[in-house]
Amino acid sequence: MTPPLDPVVLLPAFAPWLDVAGLAVFAASGALAAARRAQTPVTLAFFALITGVGGGTVRDLLIGAPVFWVHDTRVAAVCLLMAGVIWSTPERWWRGAALDWFDAIGLAAYAVYGAAKALSYGVPPLPAALMGVVTGCVGGIIRDVLAGEPSILMRPELYVTAAALAAGCYVGLREFGLVPWHAATIAAVAGFALRAAAIRFKLGLPAYGKG
Repeated sequence: MTPPLDPVVLLPAFAPWLDVAGLAVFAASGALAAARRAQTPVTLAFFALITGVGGGTVRDLLIGAPVFWVHDTRVAAVCLLMAGVIWSTPERWWRGAALDWFDAIGLAAYAVYGAAKALSYGVPPLPAALMGVVTGCVGGIIRDVLAGEPSILMRPELYVTAAALAAGCYVGLREFGLVPWHAATIAAVAGFALRAAAIRFKLGLPAYGKG
């Protein structure tokens, strides 16, 4: 069996930054969800960790990779740091749509990185793109469930679609031979742009009608 390639091979120096960016902003969104409910610093830390690592954990289990945060202490450190930042800053800094914008950045970055890692483990293109969607979406879903919020999946705004665009765009561009970091940049920007437009203009797919 051919050993898996490191995602860094597929996304040279860009890969660690995508991973850390996605992790940090997802962790921040988790901590914000707890902070808005006036929770304790321990709860903020828990929300930050579970939101940051949720999607990547499911992805790694599905593709047969070592669960990334179990073997890298920096991951938990980043999550706890973001929880500390949210806890120690004034509430007024995080009012409005801060949670949505943090989530949008994390969604795009993590979807691309998740697809790249799946490809590095020999996963075919279509399932690899789906692994990007899992990576980008599952952490936010877990956060919403734990916070008692309606899951982002049940809202009409484009969310999974944005993750699918980022992951699918990356896989497609790589299949056409585009340089990895070019593909990653284009895909992440496309995914973020779609999610940003959905937040700004309340864009959504048509809902099922019983007629």
